[in-house]
Amino acid sequence: MSAELLNRGGGVAARAVAPDLVGGPSERQTWSLLARTHDLARASKQLESPESYGVVLTGERGIGKSGLARAVVSSLGPKIHSLQLRNTIANGRTPYGCLGFLLARLPSDAVGSATGILHGVTSLIRAEAAGRKTLLIVDNAGGMDPMSTGVLLNLMVTGTAKVISTVQRASDLPSDFHRLVLEGQLGEVHLNTLSEEQTKQVLGSVLGHYVSSTLVGSLHSAVGGNPMLLHALLDEQRHSGNLVLNDSVWTLRDRIKLEGATVVEDFVRSRLAREPQANRTVVELLACAQRATLVDLAGIFGTEVLVEMEESGLLTVERADEHWVSLRDNYVGEVVRGWLTTRRRRELRLMLLGPKEPDLHGLAAQDLLSYAAWMHACEDEPAPSASHALAAGRAALDDYDPNFAIQCTLSLDKNDAEWVPGQRLKAAAYLMLDLPLHAAQALDEVGESHIAALDPLEFAEVTAAKCQAMTWIDGRSGMVPGVIAAGLDTLARKAGANGAYPDGIIERARNRLNLCGYEYKAYMGEYAAIVAALEDELAKDPAEDREHWLRSAFLLIEARCVLGRELEAQQLARTVSRQLGSGDRTAPLEEAFARHTFLVLLLSGQWRKCIELMRRAPSTPARLQYRGALTELGVGLAYAYAGKPSQALEPLRSAVAQLELRPAMNMVKVAYAATAFAYAQLGNSLEAGRYLDLYRTCRGVGTYFSESVAEFCAEMAGRWMGDPEAKHRLMARAHLDIAKERYTTAGICLFGATVEGTDEEYRLLEDIAGRRQGPLAKIAAELALGSQMKSSRRLLGAADEAAALDLQVVEARCVAMALDFARDAGETTAARTAQLRLERLEQSVSALPIQPRSDAPVLTERERQIAKLAGKGVSNREIAMDIGVSVRTVEGHLYQVFTKLGVSSRGELNGLL
Repeated sequence: MSAELLNRGGGVAARAVAPDLVGGPSERQTWSLLARTHDLARASKQLESPESYGVVLTGERGIGKSGLARAVVSSLGPKIHSLQLRNTIANGRTPYGCLGFLLARLPSDAVGSATGILHGVTSLIRAEAAGRKTLLIVDNAGGMDPMSTGVLLNLMVTGTAKVISTVQRASDLPSDFHRLVLEGQLGEVHLNTLSEEQTKQVLGSVLGHYVSSTLVGSLHSAVGGNPMLLHALLDEQRHSGNLVLNDSVWTLRDRIKLEGATVVEDFVRSRLAREPQANRTVVELLACAQRATLVDLAGIFGTEVLVEMEESGLLTVERADEHWVSLRDNYVGEVVRGWLTTRRRRELRLMLLGPKEPDLHGLAAQDLLSYAAWMHACEDEPAPSASHALAAGRAALDDYDPNFAIQCTLSLDKNDAEWVPGQRLKAAAYLMLDLPLHAAQALDEVGESHIAALDPLEFAEVTAAKCQAMTWIDGRSGMVPGVIAAGLDTLARKAGANGAYPDGIIERARNRLNLCGYEYKAYMGEYAAIVAALEDELAKDPAEDREHWLRSAFLLIEARCVLGRELEAQQLARTVSRQLGSGDRTAPLEEAFARHTFLVLLLSGQWRKCIELMRRAPSTPARLQYRGALTELGVGLAYAYAGKPSQALEPLRSAVAQLELRPAMNMVKVAYAATAFAYAQLGNSLEAGRYLDLYRTCRGVGTYFSESVAEFCAEMAGRWMGDPEAKHRLMARAHLDIAKERYTTAGICLFGATVEGTDEEYRLLEDIAGRRQGPLAKIAAELALGSQMKSSRRLLGAADEAAALDLQVVEARCVAMALDFARDAGETTAARTAQLRLERLEQSVSALPIQPRSDAPVLTERERQIAKLAGKGVSNREIAMDIGVSVRTVEGHLYQVFTKLGVSSRGELNGLL
């Protein structure tokens, strides 16, 4: 690396190791304990073993070895006498270097020989220990001088002291120490970087509130799970104002930038200061290129340099195909890029790529993005060609970097053939930023002269892009059908006026506008109007227009589900998933498929699969910034619909905090309503009311599905809070859905509205259930029939179906009704079964959605304990001895149990409890 890297900022090495930069020892020790409880236990176990001489803590620099060593000593308490030995490069060249402070306290006659020093140090340590066990902490033991090594070995072998030492690799230890590690006499505990889950636990403990997935994923990725850098970067994000506490949730305003992150920069400077010039140049080059082939780098630097850098942990080399080489830690590249001058960037580009622009068709998306960023950073160099700029912008958008996508389009000239596609790209980027007006303005810049010159497919793409932008602008969505109709007329004129277009281009252009019409109808909830056309699209050959076929299939999945064909929708989703996997899986297609599949799973009661789907979503920092909130909202919705409000609140609160800072598709109103629903289920009317007020003040509308979900959650929150009008609003919503043949959403609204419903309402619920498919339809039908027939058997059957889906609140509702009907009919066994089942459910759900009309006697904890043992065949005497009461007491409790449950023998207890 150039001299500017080493000298910039002054005092690099000294500042990098200054402990005050990342808090005092006690603070760093706290972080170590939070992240390293398992490692702490392993190290302590090694030290307490009588066969062990101590333990070696290994791991990369900054991983927290010294902090863990101090934590181990602290955990052992005052019974341990500890001494800290610091080994430095200077000490390693000096005999007894790390023991110098002990030698200074020895009498002068003891330091005249090696034997005298050995005995003197041993006596001094034993005297100061005063009968306690001694533990020597040796930092950076790798470069220890031979004389110090000999003394420490003697202290261990004689039982005078045990050692806890830190080193990057065990092989770096003095040979005698390494031999003890290999023979198992010195234990080794290797410290890995923190996992993302460990990062979340540490942040939650340190910050004291909910932490968003965006914050966790971004911080974890930025520093590669390094605890010391995590601590430092968290501090710097807080001081810069990028880390914010919004409604008791910690999240980020913007993406993390390591430029200016003092501790991280100093850490990287210190690390690279010890590297040879060639190694530093490799780091600089890969910081700009992000990756390069092994052949290209070896041709410039030679293989020995690369092998050495891989062994030292600076590089990673893929073992397949091109053998791509990249920096092992991404944060090193980001920090180094911030140091490089424009001139140095140009030198490095010429070194790797030469003066020519690389072949666009040979570039992967990752290489295209790094090349474009490299060229933009060179400032006064010629901008990338129009084709490269457009391709880079598309790759940036697929990588969830809309700002860079927009930056790529700025170099396009109106005379370039790529300018109109560039405006479409700019509009798509603005939509990702939730700026539909900006998107529309970008498309409005495409004038009539440009429109007239477009080929049919590009014309259709521009028209569709305009419709997408207009859909999200208040007051303009109603204009979309007219724009589509006009576009189809223009296509017809183009087809008639010029027959020279390539085969199929007119048909593909029509497909694009037809798809735009389907999307608009789905946005409005008009599924019945498009389902037949979508079925026709599905029957076509996917190879003719693969993207059109896939996106039509996505919409058909949604349409089938909402129209009551849930099982057919799930089957189609599986078919489409296989088709999607057989070709290119671009990020937009993946995201669209996940969105439609989530809808099907949520409305079908498959809440566990919803959560699995959301957690499989890519968690790159860029995606988290723009889609992390929606992922957490999806998880929270699944829990709320499943009747698990306690699990729902954390992701929902996190989604609210992020969507308030970075809106996306008007989904914040869904987050408000779902959070109110969760709080209402927990009985917290104050918080539920607060979020309902936020929901009601939201402006703008979303898709039919998002509006439907938001309204359902808001009205169900009202039902749980005792709002008598909520039922009427749910019924009105159901009737509106029925009129549009949306039987699935109608059935869900009816299910919520008919808690304590009338026979007429149950007949409607039964009718709608008959128009649907799947387990939720079966539960609704059984509940409706059981309510009308006063049948406990049917209701318990519905409860079994709900239990199979782990919908405990629905199960509890069915069981509570079954209990009432069984009592009314004098069905003793059914009532007893229902009562005990309801008692079990009360332990799992936050509150019962419906209370039985009159509670049966409930067993006390002691009665339940004795009844369980008796049901297993345990005698009264054995029960008495087991729980520490008299036999007569046991007999009295069993009498109460038999009376309450209406049983006459122990055998009947087995299975009831």
